[in-house]
Amino acid sequence: MTHSIFIYILIAAVVSLIIRALPTTLLRRKITNRFIRSFLYYVPYATLSVMTFPAITEATKNPAAGYAALIVGIVVAWFRKNLFETAVLCCLTVLVIEFFL
Repeated sequence: MTHSIFIYILIAAVVSLIIRALPTTLLRRKITNRFIRSFLYYVPYATLSVMTFPAITEATKNPAAGYAALIVGIVVAWFRKNLFETAVLCCLTVLVIEFFL
């Protein structure tokens, strides 16, 4: 039994359109519920984290280097360093650990 790839593309396009268009058509007024507003505020950060954290350990030869860079990145960001400094220190951490392991 063969299926056309165009049927799958059409279904994906319709589902994507529904997900994006439905909230704008149903929610005409401003959202005032504090829980929903905070939930919607943090959804992009949670999505980015879910995509980024597994890639940190899989992008290196040694997963320990990825975990060490993650810890260094968290510590450096905690002290409010900018993104460039954080990225450089994480890269240097991976470089040093992979050099010695």
